[in-house]
Amino acid sequence: MSWTRRFPAVSGGTPGRSLGETLLAALLLALLSLFAAAPAARAHEERPVTLPDGSGSVPEYRRAEPDLVVCKTDRPAFERRISAFPEELRQRNLALYERCEKSGYRHLQEAVDAVDRPGMNIAILPGLYEEEPSLPKPTGECAELKAPNSSLGYQILTYEQQVRCRHNQNLVAILGKTNLQIEGTGATRLDVVIDAKYQKLNALRADKSNGIYFRNFTAQRTTFNSLYVLAGDGFVIDDVLTRWNDEYGFLTFASDHGLYKNCESYGNGDSGIYPGSASNINDGRGYDVPRYSIEITGCRSHHNMVGYSGTAGDSVWVHDNEFDQNMGGASMDSAFPGHPGLPQNHAKFERNLIHDNNQDYYGYVADGTCAKPPIERGYERGVVCPQISMPPGTGIITAGGNWNLYENNWVYGHKRAGFFLSAVPAFIRGEEAWSKQADTSHHNRYAGNVLGKDKSGAARPNGMDVWWDGQGRGNCWQDGPDGSTPGTLPQCGGARGEVSGASARLVGEPAKLVQLLVCADYSVQARKLPAGCDWYGARGLERVETQIALAVAGVLLLVGGVLWWRRLRRSRLGTAASLLGLAGLALDVAGSTTGLVATPIPALALTLLGLWWTGVGLALRPTRPWLARLTLLLAGLTLLDAFDKAVLMIPWSPLSPAWIRALVAVIWVLWAVIASARPGTPARPADPGGDPAGDRAPTPDAPTPSLTTAEPTP
Repeated sequence: MSWTRRFPAVSGGTPGRSLGETLLAALLLALLSLFAAAPAARAHEERPVTLPDGSGSVPEYRRAEPDLVVCKTDRPAFERRISAFPEELRQRNLALYERCEKSGYRHLQEAVDAVDRPGMNIAILPGLYEEEPSLPKPTGECAELKAPNSSLGYQILTYEQQVRCRHNQNLVAILGKTNLQIEGTGATRLDVVIDAKYQKLNALRADKSNGIYFRNFTAQRTTFNSLYVLAGDGFVIDDVLTRWNDEYGFLTFASDHGLYKNCESYGNGDSGIYPGSASNINDGRGYDVPRYSIEITGCRSHHNMVGYSGTAGDSVWVHDNEFDQNMGGASMDSAFPGHPGLPQNHAKFERNLIHDNNQDYYGYVADGTCAKPPIERGYERGVVCPQISMPPGTGIITAGGNWNLYENNWVYGHKRAGFFLSAVPAFIRGEEAWSKQADTSHHNRYAGNVLGKDKSGAARPNGMDVWWDGQGRGNCWQDGPDGSTPGTLPQCGGARGEVSGASARLVGEPAKLVQLLVCADYSVQARKLPAGCDWYGARGLERVETQIALAVAGVLLLVGGVLWWRRLRRSRLGTAASLLGLAGLALDVAGSTTGLVATPIPALALTLLGLWWTGVGLALRPTRPWLARLTLLLAGLTLLDAFDKAVLMIPWSPLSPAWIRALVAVIWVLWAVIASARPGTPARPADPGGDPAGDRAPTPDAPTPSLTTAEPTP
C-alpha cells in the first residue's frame, strides 16, 4: 500500500502538490483501488470523540492513606494471601482489612460509586475481584438501547448511554471522575486480580476521567480490553498487569498527558499496549517537538499478536521497554478509519529491546480454536487469536506513519525483518480526497540502532534488517543494515533532516504492493487466511510473488522463444541473448521464493533480462528497427531497475523503474507476438544481426535490398 504527500525537508507543513504529481497520484489511486475491493477493517470502534484540549497534566502518585477501602469477607483466605509479605506491609494490610470490615466495600464498583469529590484514593486489598453484581447481562431499558453495532457485534454507545447502563460493556465503569487514584495494596501486582471472566468488553473503563492513576493490580479475561482509558487528559498506569483478552491489554484512546510505567501485558489478540489516537499535538511540525502526549517506559509486552500498537499513535515517546516473543514487536499505522489524528505521526522509539518476535498464532485461526467462545479457547494456556493481518517475525512495523524517530534500539532475532515500512493510501482509512491519498510514509528516521546483536554483543541476526516498499519522501536509515530490500537505502546525514540519496516515490514497488494487498485480506471472524501470503505460511510456489513471477516467466519464455525461432535462431547474438534471458527468468522465479531474507538474486535476474533484451534489440535492428528500439528501451529500463534495487535508488524519481518497465514490457510482448506471427525466415548464420532483407528471403533474380532502402516495419 503506497502513497505519499509532499513534505518539506525538515520543517512541518504541506505545501501544494504540482499538477503532474496530483494527476499521477490520481492515476495510481485508480489503479490500486481495483485491488482494494475488500472493505477496510476497523481496529477499534468507538463513539465519535474529540482530542483533549491539552490543559491537563500527568498526575502524581499520592502516598496518603486511602479514602475508600475494598476487600473480600473471607479473613482466613486474606491472611493466607498476605502471610509471606514483608512484615511492615503485612501489618499495614491487616490494619486496612480491619477498617474495611467496618466501613469498606466488597466490590470496586461500589467504591467508585462512592467517590464524591476530586482527589480521592481507593485502596484494593489482596484478593480476587469478579465484581459479581456487574456480571449479569443487561435487563430492562439497558437491554433495549438503540445504538449502532460495530463490525465485531458490540454496540457503539454514547457517553450518556454508558452512564445510564454502566455494565452493559464494563465490569468496572469509572465515568466522569477527576484525580481518582486506584491502588492495590499487595506486595506485587498479582495480589489483586480483577477478573471479567470473558463476560464484559472491558474490565475497567475510565471515560472522561481526567487525572486518573492506576497502580499495582492485575486485570484480565475480557472480550476486548483489560484497562481502557478514553478521552482523558492526564492518566498514569503504574505497575499494572493485563492479560488474556480478545483485543488489547491496555487501551488508551483520544487521551493526553499520559504515562505508562513498569507495566506488563501478554496473551492479547491485538496488542499488549495500544495508545490509539494519542493527542495530535505535533501535527505540522518537524522532528523537534516541545513535548509528547504519552510516555511509555519500563514496560514489557510479550506473547501477544503485537507488543505495541498505535493506530494514530501520535506524539508517543516509547523508551526503555522490552517487546519480545510476540508476532511483531511494535507497530503504528494509519490503516483504520474512525481514529482522530490520522495519519499517524511523531512517535519516538529509543533504547528499547525489541527481539525474538517470531510467534505465529494464525494456526489457531485455521484450526477453529479462535471460533470457539473466548472462555474455551485456552488463552491461559498460551492461545492467542490474531485480530488483524501482520507479518510475523518483524521488529517494528510502520504502515503509513510520518516523522517517526527510531533511535538507539536493540532490534534482533527476527525471522523476517528488523524494520518494516510501508505506506497506506488515505482511502483505506475512509478519506477519498485526492489531496490526501499520498500523505503517509514520509520522514521516518532510523539511526543509531543496534541491529542483529543483543546487548551483550552476541550475534542475533534478523532475516533482513530492513523491508521497505520504497514509497515516501525523506525516509532515511543508518549505515550498515545487514540485508535490506531495496538493496541500498537513503542514508541519514549528520543533522536531522539531512538525507543522502533521498527518494520521493509516489508509489512503492509493484510486487511489494501486490503482496501487501493480498496479505491484508484476512478475517479472524470468517477464518479467512489469504492464500499466497507467506505471513500465513505460504512457501515456495504457494507465494503470490512466486506465482506472478512464474506467470510472467511463462509469457516471456513463450513469446521470447517464438521470437527467437521465427526471427533470431540463425543470429549468434540473438541466440546468446536468449540464453541469458532464459537464465534471468529462472533466477527471477527462484528469487521470488526467498521472501524472508534479503538476496541479490532478483537484481541479478533483472541484469540478465536486461542483457537479453539488449542482445535481442541489437539483433532485430536491421529488420525490425522500431521493435528493436522498443526492445532496447525495455533493456535500459530493466538494467536501470536492477541498479535501483541493488546499487542506488534513483533520487527524486516519483516512480520506481519497475512500473515503467512493466508497462513497456506489456507493449513489447504484444509487438513481439505480431512480429513473430508474420511470415519470414530467420537470420542467416553469416549475419549475426539478422536478415537485412526483412521478412522475405531474397530470390536469385532479385537484388538484395540495402539497409538504406529497406522500409521500417512497425
